[in-house]
Amino acid sequence: MQPASSYPAPDPGGGVKKPGPAIVPAPPAKKRQTAMWGIALAVVLLAGGIGLYVNNQSQSKTSGGGPVITVATVAVGLGDLNASIRVNGTVAAQNFAALLAPRITGSRSGINRGGDASFGGGGGGNAGGGMGGDFTLILLHLAKAGVHVKAGDVVAEFDPQFQLQRLADYKDSVVQLENSIRKMVANLAATKEAHDQTVRTAKANWDKAILDLQTADVRSAIDAEKYKLAVEEAAATYKQLEFESSLVVESQRAAIRASELNFEQSKIELQRAEVNVQRMTVKSPMAGIVVMASIVRNGEFGQIREGDQVNAGQPFVTIVDPTSMVLNATVNQVDAERLRLGMKAAVRLDAYNDVEMPGSLLGIGAMSKTSTFRGSYVGEIPIRVKIERTDPRLIPDLTGSAEVVMNSERNTLVAPRAAIFEESGASFVFLQGPEGWLKKKVDLGLSSFTSVAVRSGLQNGDVVALQRPI
Repeated sequence: MQPASSYPAPDPGGGVKKPGPAIVPAPPAKKRQTAMWGIALAVVLLAGGIGLYVNNQSQSKTSGGGPVITVATVAVGLGDLNASIRVNGTVAAQNFAALLAPRITGSRSGINRGGDASFGGGGGGNAGGGMGGDFTLILLHLAKAGVHVKAGDVVAEFDPQFQLQRLADYKDSVVQLENSIRKMVANLAATKEAHDQTVRTAKANWDKAILDLQTADVRSAIDAEKYKLAVEEAAATYKQLEFESSLVVESQRAAIRASELNFEQSKIELQRAEVNVQRMTVKSPMAGIVVMASIVRNGEFGQIREGDQVNAGQPFVTIVDPTSMVLNATVNQVDAERLRLGMKAAVRLDAYNDVEMPGSLLGIGAMSKTSTFRGSYVGEIPIRVKIERTDPRLIPDLTGSAEVVMNSERNTLVAPRAAIFEESGASFVFLQGPEGWLKKKVDLGLSSFTSVAVRSGLQNGDVVALQRPI
């Protein structure tokens, strides 16, 4: 069957026309399809924009109109609030014992000292002070820093070589002087006996001269005169020797007394040398922790160590009681007026952020001192905070801080200070409600650096703004 288009069209006059050419429809153009897709996409975007506009309009009406502003908020709640003062200072021990290098006693000239007589004062060894002398102190053994010691434990030992040599020399000196005194006493007896014999001989010569003088009558004048002169000479010799008897005794006794004084001095030096030897060993007078002092070594500061040479009386070790640690700090004069003894504090160490220890205000200075880091017109009051808990890391000279609690409120409604606004002398907050932000007046109580207690105007769980909503 042919299509209708292939049949000849009827002639209105009753005839039939000849068939014409066939008409075929053209295919649709591609540009028209692309336009349809663009129109559909535009309709979708327009619908989304209308929906977003309607949503914004509804939100604007809910919040009171205007554009939407994001505001940081916080919910107030119950808690404890402390009003405190923060102070900075240095950790120290309230109970401590500073150990000093021993002071060597005794004569530095080496007088009456035994040993090698070639040295000054008849003493052996180096009798003078200074480098290499008897008074040199060199650390031979030293306890480790940070260790715990008990009362009576050996903390340090100095080289005792020079003191032992000094002790041996004075022991020899004491023995030598003691024997010398005995010899002098024996010599005194012999000398006195010899002098007495001389006196007796002189007395006999005098008596003989007197007897010879009695024969002068039968003698010539010249012989008689000689006998007379012999009597006078013998008498003078006897009286002189008899007078010298006491002088000889006194001279010998003076020499013996001088030797006895040297002997006593040597005994004193011997006792000092024995004490010096004992002082070479230093023991702890109390229980505590060993803390080393600093010394200049080769132009640099460093801790005392074995082999160092120290001066007599120089602090080289400190024994601290770890249960008596305090924080020595300063506070402004204005803040010091509000402090009271016994106030609680929280102590923290700069070197250890995780360490927090309880404390209490132990002392407040009576007079202010000028701060090094402030103007001379700004005075600071020294205070002392007792650390009431020990920690192995707590040692002297550590820097730290303490927050001294002046007042506190427990189980109170707490809000951040950033949420409190003031206007015309009144305090208020912006409270979030179903209709938007509500400006509400509040009554405040105790405040700290970051928070404030709200006594009325808010309830637990209320959400407030941390900045002014626009």
